[in-house]
Amino acid sequence: MYDYCKNLRVERRTNGILLLTLDNPPTNAFSDPMHDELRRVLDDANHDRETKVIVLTGAGERAFSAGGDIEHMRDLLDDARRTLDGFVEARRLINSLLRLERPLITRLNGHAIGLGATIALFSDLCYAVETARIADPHVSVGYAAGDGGALIWPQLIGYMRAREFLLTGDPILASDAAAIGLINRAVPMSELDSVAFGMAERLAAGATVAINLTKQAINLPLRRHFEGMVDANVFFEAISALSDDHREAVMAFVEKRPPRFTGR
Repeated sequence: MYDYCKNLRVERRTNGILLLTLDNPPTNAFSDPMHDELRRVLDDANHDRETKVIVLTGAGERAFSAGGDIEHMRDLLDDARRTLDGFVEARRLINSLLRLERPLITRLNGHAIGLGATIALFSDLCYAVETARIADPHVSVGYAAGDGGALIWPQLIGYMRAREFLLTGDPILASDAAAIGLINRAVPMSELDSVAFGMAERLAAGATVAINLTKQAINLPLRRHFEGMVDANVFFEAISALSDDHREAVMAFVEKRPPRFTGR
């Protein structure tokens, strides 16, 4: 059913658990194909009778996902059409996350940055290795946090705390993230599988119809909130992608020097 996946590993486990692994070493940064495959799998899972629970993780132990690829951003600097297409696709991915009918558990095996953090935080449950860092550093590369971060961070930890993280791009350690309710739990790597897959097994053995409908009921306010503001968010990020500061941030990263922002 998921034969189209080449950048995303798909594994069926016992009791209706579908394991998805972001597989783009070393940091599992999102390429266009991986982005598209994840969205398609989430859409198709709604029609997959064999799947009761989805677990999403990253390959290796370094990162769940480092988010966007800076080299890809450089390629897009002079291609406005492809840049806008990427933002539209990001909107579709978040929509697929919110409309997923099965429970989605993120097994955060390492750092979750940018889009990686957004996807983890839009999951129904998130269990992380305690050394992982979570951050939405869109502003660090001259982007507005329009791919969902500006929506989900305030919903989870309140506006004051969210502003501090989103306006600076500063990371938060998984153990601290759990303490303020950004994620569910942070545990040593030796316990991560038992916690994440233990919950997956518990939900898969539960009353599937009731669990699925409860999950959808919880997400209804988020869906309404998202649908009311996502177009504006995408528009804000698109504007920022055409700014001089974004170009400067990308080139500074590539050239391994501090950026010199001008506010334009």
